[in-house]
Amino acid sequence: MVSCGAFYSFLFEYDTPRIVLIRSRKVGLVNRLVQLAILAYVIGWVFLWEKGYQETDNVVSSVTTKVKGVTLTNTSSLGARIWDVADYVIPPQGENSVFVMTNVILTLNQTQGYCPELPDDKTICTAKEDCAPGYADTHSNGIQTGECVPYDSNIKTCEILAWCPVENDSHIPKPAFLQEAEYFTILVKNNIWYPKFNFSKRNILPTINSTYLKNCIYDSQTDPFCPIFRLGKIVEAAGQNFQEMAVEGGVMGLQINWDCNLDRAASHCVPRYSFRRLDSKDSGHNVSPGYNFRFAKYYRDQNGTESRTLAKAYGIRFDIIVFGKAGKFDVIPTMINIGSGLALFGVATVLCDIVVLYCMKKRYYYREKKYKYVEDYELGGSETYGTNS
Repeated sequence: MVSCGAFYSFLFEYDTPRIVLIRSRKVGLVNRLVQLAILAYVIGWVFLWEKGYQETDNVVSSVTTKVKGVTLTNTSSLGARIWDVADYVIPPQGENSVFVMTNVILTLNQTQGYCPELPDDKTICTAKEDCAPGYADTHSNGIQTGECVPYDSNIKTCEILAWCPVENDSHIPKPAFLQEAEYFTILVKNNIWYPKFNFSKRNILPTINSTYLKNCIYDSQTDPFCPIFRLGKIVEAAGQNFQEMAVEGGVMGLQINWDCNLDRAASHCVPRYSFRRLDSKDSGHNVSPGYNFRFAKYYRDQNGTESRTLAKAYGIRFDIIVFGKAGKFDVIPTMINIGSGLALFGVATVLCDIVVLYCMKKRYYYREKKYKYVEDYELGGSETYGTNS
């Protein structure tokens, strides 16, 4: 019966708002304060801060880089040697990134043949029975032949078929092999496009001429729009030490922010640069730190014998990360946000009703004035205030 009565009331009753003017300083002040807060939110946050009157678009970007710098090393194995861009930038071009080698372990004149494996728990042997022909695991440098041969005067290891002599990377050069890489420079050329507004620009601004470009180095205070960066300064701006990072390598982020207000002149749309280290550097967890990989340069002598120089390169990869958003006035988002703001003014009415009907001492009196129950006139009903009885 209760459910039937509720359904009957839902089906045959109609609610309509009733305007009641309440003369109360307390309620009136609450109402105006709420309205003022909503007005401040709509104007201050939605329109001024978030620019709710604008249509927005995300940036489309392309990046090219060019590294410059030359350094000299002098070692017992290589002698005096000049290192230029072709030696330490690997590969010559990357997708929105560039790798600069700062440290290296070189294994010279490797040829395919038989030689002892590096000693470890699985390769140290005392007799050929300790070596399994054809065996190789993930960390092997070659395929075991089944022979046990001297590695040095004290240790024997299993013989392998491999590029010999095998690489020994147990000791990383410290300080870094290419210490002077700190003074190398990188030119970043960035073109951006906002397709919705057909607006394009590049980070080499119209005010930059060739003379300035040849001599400038980025500085956040004196040259904030110079697109040439010194590698050491990039690492320093991220709060890191270049010489420490150069030993085992790492990943740096060069961030370019293109947030543009296209309601202003195009000259105000300029890049903002920032820097941070992207790979994790946790002194409490230093398993497999840094960034490195291997590559080889191959040679063939007059007799047709192939040889190679194997390089395990440590270095810093610079990732160029471009992001940004452009905005321009448009009627549709403006009207939508104005309508949403006006709808929010209804919140003031709801809050004031809660105060009047549930919090004030005269809440029962106000409730009787706000709600009026009217029976069907055709049935000869009467009207009552605040109650059905």
